[in-house]
Amino acid sequence: MKKKLLALVMAMAMILSLAACGGGNTSTPGSSPAASSQPSASTPSASTPSASGDQSEPAAEPASEFKVGAIYINSQNDTAGYTFQHHNGIVTAMKELGLDPETQLLIVDNVDDGDDTAVANAIDTLAGQGVNIIFGISFGYIGAMDEKSAQYPDIIFSHGTGYLGNETNFNNYFGRIYQARYLAGIAAGLKSKELGNNNIGYVAAWNLEYAETCSGINAFALGAQSANPDATVYVNKISTWGDEKLEREAAQALINNYNCCVISQHCDSAQPQLVAAENEVFGCGYNSDMTEQAPTAHLTSAIWHWNVYYQTAIQAAMDCNGDASKFVDNMGGNAYYAGIKEGFVDASPLNESVAAPYTAKIMDGVRALMESGTWDVFSGIKLSYEVTNGTVNISRTAADLVDNQGNVIVAAGGPSVDDGVIKGSMDYNVAGVIEG
Repeated sequence: MKKKLLALVMAMAMILSLAACGGGNTSTPGSSPAASSQPSASTPSASTPSASGDQSEPAAEPASEFKVGAIYINSQNDTAGYTFQHHNGIVTAMKELGLDPETQLLIVDNVDDGDDTAVANAIDTLAGQGVNIIFGISFGYIGAMDEKSAQYPDIIFSHGTGYLGNETNFNNYFGRIYQARYLAGIAAGLKSKELGNNNIGYVAAWNLEYAETCSGINAFALGAQSANPDATVYVNKISTWGDEKLEREAAQALINNYNCCVISQHCDSAQPQLVAAENEVFGCGYNSDMTEQAPTAHLTSAIWHWNVYYQTAIQAAMDCNGDASKFVDNMGGNAYYAGIKEGFVDASPLNESVAAPYTAKIMDGVRALMESGTWDVFSGIKLSYEVTNGTVNISRTAADLVDNQGNVIVAAGGPSVDDGVIKGSMDYNVAGVIEG
């Protein structure tokens, strides 16, 4: 009888230990959306909540048992663009932390960010595979991730490009990509000046509908105008984050209708850069370095080093030791926002074979100003550049920041607009931007 009692006590202890370390859930997974996913290495055990109310620190979960889940808007096998850069960032971060992406990364890809049911099903699928953290990389995933973070309190939710979070297991992450767009704008402006053509095109997912998109357009335009004060940026909006057919058509229309000599973009694929190459003009990509896709046209891209965030977030999640409620505290809050200074965003290496002379030196000088924190894009300080005997001089001049309706946004000499405007309430285009 004593042996049976001892065995019963040991069995109960094992169950409680599993509950403390678990990252899974007791819910039945929903049906999988029409998308591919990597197979789970093993079938997870359902976690069982402790009935004893024991508040002791849970035992650390071995790194080899930690699982990362990811929901992608495009294919995990993309070779350039938005999903490609996120996937590369997650894989790189996992390897740096000693995790094996082949067995510890579970993916549901090609998930439409306009379909909340598909996003919810993707989350259920990953939860059923026993992941500890789920990254949702597209803005439209925000509602489903918010809802599911409450349904699965033992799983960490991290949403890219959004604004929602809670105080325990749900955060959002984004960055100062406008800084990288300004740098790309410099390359575009210098090239347009060299060509004697002031018309620059921009294929936009959206414009004034989101601060993310219009701040990117504005920063790019200000960068272009710093190098070529006569530059005009023509925006062709496709009203979706990514559609290769629409991206291609929009780029071609900018060339046909406005004789644009440089095509920039805020959309997912390299199609605008391919169109630029086909028309023997030039381009600035987005998300990843697109020189490989368009070597005769591509100047530089505004890019993300997503691994900087993903390594931070995965480490913070692992440090929770199975208690997802600690994640937001471990991250120092539920909103992550970083820029060039932190190495989170930048311009990709300049394609020197097609760029205008001294472009790299000018970009390097402006990058240094951003890194030091002595200047930022949306301020009442205008930059200009002069090259003397091979030396680049960057001048800073007090000047009003004005929108394209003639309204003064920041008075001459004033500080850059605050983060809240850039992330959430910017709804204007600067002077020199025309939406066609």
